[in-house]
Amino acid sequence: MNLIDTHAHLFVEEFKDDLSEVVIRAKEAGVEKVLLPNIDETSIVPLKQCVLDYPGFFYPMMGLHPTSVAGNWEKQLDVIYRELNSGDYTAVGEIGIDLYWDTSLREVQTHAFEEQLKWSIEKDLPVSIHFRNATEEVIRSIRRVGASSLKGVFHSFGGGKAELEAILELDNFLIGINGVVSFRNSGLSETLKHCPSNRVVLETDSPYLAPVPYRGKRNEPAYLSRVITQLAGIWNESQESVARITSRNARKLFKLGE
Repeated sequence: MNLIDTHAHLFVEEFKDDLSEVVIRAKEAGVEKVLLPNIDETSIVPLKQCVLDYPGFFYPMMGLHPTSVAGNWEKQLDVIYRELNSGDYTAVGEIGIDLYWDTSLREVQTHAFEEQLKWSIEKDLPVSIHFRNATEEVIRSIRRVGASSLKGVFHSFGGGKAELEAILELDNFLIGINGVVSFRNSGLSETLKHCPSNRVVLETDSPYLAPVPYRGKRNEPAYLSRVITQLAGIWNESQESVARITSRNARKLFKLGE
């Protein structure tokens, strides 16, 4: 199988001692490409180093994560924007709104998110969206900036049918499915019965959200095979078919070569 992990933070501290082994395991599991979403101005250097060390395997994104948005967010965005313009980036991400940890920054997160959405239109790049407890807010921002001109992924989808339907109304957007689909109490398996396979891409969100039976441990791209197994059962398709469809979706959205 040829798998694409569309969202993994392999440049973080958790992988500093064994990244080469993680890459080997990923390739042995059929993972051919891994997309790396940036976090903030401090993660730019390690992200770029990963791409330099593994060309053709890692593909970088550039953006400011909503939980990193601070009082000096405009200066933060200046740094991120300069970097976006100076490199060959696959997407604008990870960007969005997070109202799970702290709602006091709703306004500045929204401003930062919408500014980065405008970059994606300017650069003709997809976006990778973080939307924890903020689906309605994110969709409003997308429509305000211009839904017909935007495209991307709602990363780490774990919602119900109504939330799924609201996202699917945005014709140019897909959902990213990771290890949460294997969690018995998530309800995601039932929700995804209503989702067409051409609107799904695979991800791990490594080092987070490892699938069963690795739940609670460090996640890594090799575990995409567990996500494939779950989706194949939900859609009553072969694992090879799910791999082929989701990888095709990822290649089309992110303009990745074969």
